[in-house]
Amino acid sequence: MGVSFELNGELCAGGKGPRDLITDVPGVRVGHVTLCGDSPDGPLHTGVTAIVPPGDCFADKLSAAAYVSNGFGKSMGLVQVDELGSLETPILMTNTLSCGACYDALVRHALDRHAEIGVDTGTVNPVVMECNDGPINTIRAMAVTPQHGLDAIAAAGDTFDEGDVGAGTGMTCFGLKGGIGSSSRIVAFDGCDYTIGVLVLTNFGSRSCLRIAGRPVGRLLAEAEDKVDDDPDKGSIVAVIATDLPADSRQLRRMAKRVTVGIARCGGYIGNGSGEIVVAFSTANRIPHWAGESRGGAAAPMIDTVRRLSDNAMDDCFRVVAAASEEAIVSSLWHAHSVVGRTGETTWSLHDAAGRAGVDIL
Repeated sequence: MGVSFELNGELCAGGKGPRDLITDVPGVRVGHVTLCGDSPDGPLHTGVTAIVPPGDCFADKLSAAAYVSNGFGKSMGLVQVDELGSLETPILMTNTLSCGACYDALVRHALDRHAEIGVDTGTVNPVVMECNDGPINTIRAMAVTPQHGLDAIAAAGDTFDEGDVGAGTGMTCFGLKGGIGSSSRIVAFDGCDYTIGVLVLTNFGSRSCLRIAGRPVGRLLAEAEDKVDDDPDKGSIVAVIATDLPADSRQLRRMAKRVTVGIARCGGYIGNGSGEIVVAFSTANRIPHWAGESRGGAAAPMIDTVRRLSDNAMDDCFRVVAAASEEAIVSSLWHAHSVVGRTGETTWSLHDAAGRAGVDIL
């Protein structure tokens, strides 16, 4: 959970949450399904990660936003999130060719809970995020099924593993083993504490560019391995921000943009073949699906009253999103393990690569 050092000399840019995970936001849960083993097509190193908001987010939607820094990606559901500013399903992360299976899982999850969907109300907008784990996983096997998506949702809890688990099982970050990373920060306004949490799926970066706590770890590894030239920055990083701050969609999108600060601090430069996509949501103000309709009593009002964060508070939010994003990326490396991929080649973990090269990570 988290990493054991401060990054860039900051005092965390705000205190960390008790778990230093996105699940420090009250009610938010995360679950994984990890698929490792053999298939008729080749070795499997893949899976699904579910980010599950509190409550019924179809009936009572959450304020949300999406931000695409570089659009080399196949995420699903972002158009409606951008248009309506709301989230109405859990979020599933997986490999690129399994987006359809996870879409089906989220549709089934919603249909099982709402007989009205597609009958006397509209359909549902599943949100699926992806990265390409093909260099390690036999992605053509399309091993992820809708049931795996449902199982990841069912497994969601307030503690979860990081590194090469769930959707992160086959991911590569800065030429090392990447995957799932998370971090959280506490901010205080008007005498009350609020939490901003970040979860990343890392599959991006050039080895020689990696920086940890400002230290050029990637260059030191490359020099020790006599491999200064390496692959370009391609692959993708997708991220989810959750908060209990009463932020509206516009403010959430502004926060989402600051994940790129964390990416840059770690040495990512948002390359041509990399997809940088962020979804952010708030649990503070719910948006009733059936506003104006009578359902077993008085109709929900068409005009409601919500609390809203002042824009004067945004600098504090930007600072902690940047810090939590940076730490989450490092945490995905910190917790991952070396793996032998589908081609028989080893993708080394940060710890193993540093040990082999005699390089101090810090």
